[in-house]
Amino acid sequence: MRILVIEDERGLSRALQRGLSAEGFSVELAHDGMEGLHLAREYQYDAIVLDIMLPSLSGYRICQALRKENNWVPILMLSAKDGEYDQADGLDLGADDYLTKPFSYVVLVAKLRALIRRGTPERPAILAVGDLSLDPATRTVRRGDEPIELTPREFGLLQYLMYRKDEAVSKLDLLEHVWDPHYDGDPNVVEVYVGYVRRKIDTPFGRNSLRTVRGAGYRLIDDAAAQ
Repeated sequence: MRILVIEDERGLSRALQRGLSAEGFSVELAHDGMEGLHLAREYQYDAIVLDIMLPSLSGYRICQALRKENNWVPILMLSAKDGEYDQADGLDLGADDYLTKPFSYVVLVAKLRALIRRGTPERPAILAVGDLSLDPATRTVRRGDEPIELTPREFGLLQYLMYRKDEAVSKLDLLEHVWDPHYDGDPNVVEVYVGYVRRKIDTPFGRNSLRTVRGAGYRLIDDAAAQ
């Protein structure tokens, strides 16, 4: 999932990028308000982590601007202010949740996952495509009752495909949301990881749910229903 972190404390923003990347998120950073607003307008993110006190444009104004433009990307606000009115201001302007500094990293990740799940009605707590299930909170995958072990990158790839189940998802889309929006390596890495995931979720079970769509990308389906 693709996350934008708008935070001017560079040490904190880099720490968030490292930690969230280890959780399987694709993370982009902005260090001032104008840059953050530009990125939020130009690109599609699954959630935004937004500091309030920023150079050039406050987090309040960024949130307000996005909501006026009907951009409903989930926003988690961060602030050193812990007053109830400060929190209320952020929520009233359209933020979805609020964390005060210093905060628990575990809580931040849990809040982000909850916001992403609530982003659209099609994002339940446990994702399922046929008898294939994925729990983002516990980072577990099962085919029926059989557990499947995935690496963080494989997990992120499968999670995004499950959010987009039955859709043809392009290589570029996968690179932006599972790897990095500025990834400049070999795009065939997507094919390699699709192969890894397919050999874990399909091959041992005699299934064919992760399919290649010629010229369009990849689609995850309930292959039992398709028969």
